[in-house]
Amino acid sequence: MTLEISAIEALDPLAKIEAAKEHNIRFAELQFTDIMGIVKGVTIPLHQLKGSLQNGTWFDGSSVEGFTRIAESDQWLKPDMDTFAEIPWKPGHGELGAGPLGSRGTARVICDVYTPDGKPFVGDPRGVLKRQLERATKLGYVWNAGPELEFFLFRKDENGEIKPLPHDNAGYFDFSTDLGANIRQDMVNALEAFGISVEAAHHEVAAGQHEIDFRYADGLKTADNAVTFKFTLKAIAQIHGLYATFMPKPIFGINGSGMHTHQSLYSIAESRNAFADPENQYGLSDLARSYMAGILAHARGMIAVLAPLVNSYKRLVPGYEAPTYLTWGRTNRSALIRVPKVSPGISIEATRVEVRCPDPSSNTYLAFAAMLAAGLDGVEKGLELAPPVEESLYAMSPERIKKAGIRELPGTLGEAIDELERDEVICAALGDHVLTHYVEAKRAEWDEYRTQVSTWEVEKYLDAF
Repeated sequence: MTLEISAIEALDPLAKIEAAKEHNIRFAELQFTDIMGIVKGVTIPLHQLKGSLQNGTWFDGSSVEGFTRIAESDQWLKPDMDTFAEIPWKPGHGELGAGPLGSRGTARVICDVYTPDGKPFVGDPRGVLKRQLERATKLGYVWNAGPELEFFLFRKDENGEIKPLPHDNAGYFDFSTDLGANIRQDMVNALEAFGISVEAAHHEVAAGQHEIDFRYADGLKTADNAVTFKFTLKAIAQIHGLYATFMPKPIFGINGSGMHTHQSLYSIAESRNAFADPENQYGLSDLARSYMAGILAHARGMIAVLAPLVNSYKRLVPGYEAPTYLTWGRTNRSALIRVPKVSPGISIEATRVEVRCPDPSSNTYLAFAAMLAAGLDGVEKGLELAPPVEESLYAMSPERIKKAGIRELPGTLGEAIDELERDEVICAALGDHVLTHYVEAKRAEWDEYRTQVSTWEVEKYLDAF
């Protein structure tokens, strides 16, 4: 029997520890992410968690991507007990939780990173998002978000090596040919054991591609859920002998994986969705329109954070439902921002905007911080939103697009990094520490890629020239 977070979320931290003991939980895994979004963690016996709450758990920050130098390596983790939950594939009871020497029952808790003097570490991605959320709060808003993370399930080759070999040949919403249906159900069960409320799970457009959607919530909770989502899906896929990847474009010629992110601002003073205006054709308030204008104004500057890999720009090309043009609309899926139509019978309070350019390889904390910073800049400056474009931009000629003054996203990671360094708003949101380390790592990645000689080049040019 797993320890349902819903049963203990109202308890104070020490009561949660005692409840975990009663469920035969023996260990706590303290988790955080590096600046690239890779989950890091240290496992401690559960009886040490009380001490960790009081005094922190120390670790070597110089060994973590983008954290500190050797001379200033000591840092410590502060557990956020709101994220405490049993890891469902490491339960305290049953065959899965039994080892030869006793229980392997393990709980997970996400942590904030602190410096030795007790201050929040400026390079902690979760802290970067918290700073932007605090900025929104000071303006009188709660930022809500809901990402749609797409992923592929691949099987291993005959040598047991990981290759881009789709687990099935199904398509969008297919069922009879969808070999991943049972696996997705196991994934949903695991996510809900973490307290993540899943709304839908289905096969996506490409062979082997899937999507599981979870409930919209405030930005920090949603970002924590997204991090949990990725490591959970990888673990469940591995149990089934498969590999789950959030690589944006693992196979040439088919759709890649995005992380379309729905977002809105909730007015604290008025207790309502500040994006909603029933008098507007699209249901959008002036505040929502300025927010969208901010997203479009800073899209080129933040895309290196939202789509952080060399491979990301193989997805961001015309023709595969991935947005490359800085426009917005309702039905136009080639636009960077889409305004979903509120379903009949649902309150206009569900009004939101969907930013379609992020992909799931991004560090969710940094991606959310960048989008929120861009939107709030539009709100604070009262930026004007350009008219919508409702026809497919892929069908428009380059001359017509140019005449309309429609800009595009950068075409490569190298260009995206240059744009990031020029965008003062996004740079300020990341902070000097994260910006410096992030740009350094991404430039190294780009330089490594652009000096490679690919199989395509050899096949194309070797004999011809």
